[in-house]
Amino acid sequence: MEMLQPISGFWPTTLAMVTKVVAVFSVTMLVVAYTTLAERKISAWIQDRSGPNRVGPWGLLQPIADGLKNFLKEETMPGTANRFWFVMGPMLSLAPALVTIAVVPFAAPLPTPWGVVDMIVADIPIGILYILALSSLGVYGIVISGWSSNNKFAFLGGLRASAQMVSYEVALGLSLVAVLMMAGNVTLTEIVWKQQTLGLWYALPLSLAFILFLVSAFAETNRLPFDMPEAESELVTGYHTEYSSMKFSMFFIAEYGHMVTASALMATLFFGGWDIPIWQGDNAFWYQGMLIAGFDAAGAPIMATPTWWKTLLTLGMFAAKTLFFLFFYIWVRWTLPRFRYDQVMSLGWKVMLPTALAYVMVVAATILVLDHLGVPYGLLFGLVLTVVSGICTLAFLFFLDRDRTIAGASVHARPDRPVRMPVTEVRGEATGVAGD
Repeated sequence: MEMLQPISGFWPTTLAMVTKVVAVFSVTMLVVAYTTLAERKISAWIQDRSGPNRVGPWGLLQPIADGLKNFLKEETMPGTANRFWFVMGPMLSLAPALVTIAVVPFAAPLPTPWGVVDMIVADIPIGILYILALSSLGVYGIVISGWSSNNKFAFLGGLRASAQMVSYEVALGLSLVAVLMMAGNVTLTEIVWKQQTLGLWYALPLSLAFILFLVSAFAETNRLPFDMPEAESELVTGYHTEYSSMKFSMFFIAEYGHMVTASALMATLFFGGWDIPIWQGDNAFWYQGMLIAGFDAAGAPIMATPTWWKTLLTLGMFAAKTLFFLFFYIWVRWTLPRFRYDQVMSLGWKVMLPTALAYVMVVAATILVLDHLGVPYGLLFGLVLTVVSGICTLAFLFFLDRDRTIAGASVHARPDRPVRMPVTEVRGEATGVAGD
């Protein structure tokens, strides 16, 4: 029983905390660095190219070369820029991207001679609220950078970033309401435990919430097809037009850092986090000071049996889920074209927001009916919600939009008008130029 108590004592607790902070920060920065290489390699694979292959074996040292290049490049600053905020902008953009990962659990608890160590940097009781608050602060760095550059293109990019964040933050928050109603808690460790108890990952009973969260996450991270703040075909390079050297690089570190956090969140909220599917041996949760794996038929707690190899297995599962979503980010970027700005706003306000509101009411009504009927929180509960959410998802994907809101630039065909207007021969009488 000594092993099933939380770690205690000043020095063991401090050592565990410092180790987790250093490990999580180092791994996050390493993943960010090599996600840039993965982006270039995957884009090369999609476009039938070789990609980076000169620096180190298979190009594995390319991120190090890129970092050295950015450190050694010349720093430039516009003469009319606001110097203080021009320097602070990249920092304000980078900081939220690196601290939001602190509340995400990444493995099952690890037993040590001094007690059980939770594999999370800060298991605070406001986990999701903390992430929503800090992730929203990242746009301040972008807006300040665009404004302080005293450049019209950069300023337009900053304005686009703020408008896009406001438009999609609402839908993202509403998509999380369904998760909170299912879990009954905002702590991410509790959400992982509730998915283990349900027997289904929330991606099935809350499928539409997952789709809404996924689309909003793309918009929040300013990734294609939502990279309107950069939009090099319209705004040169947007908010970071005037930046160079490491200040320029910090914006991309922040972008990839937000991608890592969003991928870890999608894995945790909708795919069980570090939970290994089907196998029940990794279930572990703190209940009244005891680490339990669940409850028996009489409602008595079943003690968990944490081991170091379970921690490693669950860490590998969490890493695999997170890396999959990082790959999905890159895949979408090199597959879909950029939206027009009006399409981005229409999707956020005309589609995402009303759909999220309606879906929250449907999920709330379904949970209320199941509770009234006395259906316990378990597999049957999840299957009923899966059917209801499946119907809502099909309606959303195949009946709601259908090219009415996110439409192309071409003129729509009408019954009284041909698909392609006939070409009319024009003669330039005034200029003396005649058509063929």
